[in-house]
Amino acid sequence: MGPSTQAMQKDDTLNPGMLWVGDGQALWQQAAGNSNKACISCHGGATRSMKGVAARYPAFDERSQHPITLGQRINQCRQHHQQAAPLKDESQPLLALESYVGLQSRGLPLATPVDARLAPYRQRGEVRFEQRLGQLNLSCAQCHTSNAGGKLGSALIPQAHPQGYPVYRLEWQTMGSLQRRLRNCMTGVRAQPFAYGALELVELELYLTARAQGMAGETPAVRP
Repeated sequence: MGPSTQAMQKDDTLNPGMLWVGDGQALWQQAAGNSNKACISCHGGATRSMKGVAARYPAFDERSQHPITLGQRINQCRQHHQQAAPLKDESQPLLALESYVGLQSRGLPLATPVDARLAPYRQRGEVRFEQRLGQLNLSCAQCHTSNAGGKLGSALIPQAHPQGYPVYRLEWQTMGSLQRRLRNCMTGVRAQPFAYGALELVELELYLTARAQGMAGETPAVRP
């Protein structure tokens, strides 16, 4: 990020992502579904109950027996505890709740769980990171490891650390999830992107989070 983008992220009065955080806070307190329960009914105040939670995702889910993202956990809670319909991927309400929960872990280190059950999924994520894709025959690693710090056109190539998602991208003029960014990259190399929520994307998220282990969370981050 350039200095102006960094300044925008650091100042909550300038950070556009805080608009989604505000919406998420309202949704946290709002009853939903047939149970007429709000998130706050079970979890209480997010400032205390959600501290450090976002830093631990993706995590292994006992119900589905595979890793899930924070957004998938939110939808799972809505379905099973609030008896409400799941929120659509990339929808304003889901990104708002993710942003609000993510804010409670801002400044805390990413800490994917030490769970042997996650190992095969993380390994598959690493394979996907190294795998060449699409008509351009490029892998994530070729850009974000071998050429990190270089330029693609006029844009600086980052190391693909996911500590700020959901992020407000100036390019998008809105908030977006890590899966949206991964799908953008796949489209960029002219590959067929995986569907939102696909296990393949969750595995990539898991590996990327492991690569960024110990880095401080920045949600809601701002990116070019």
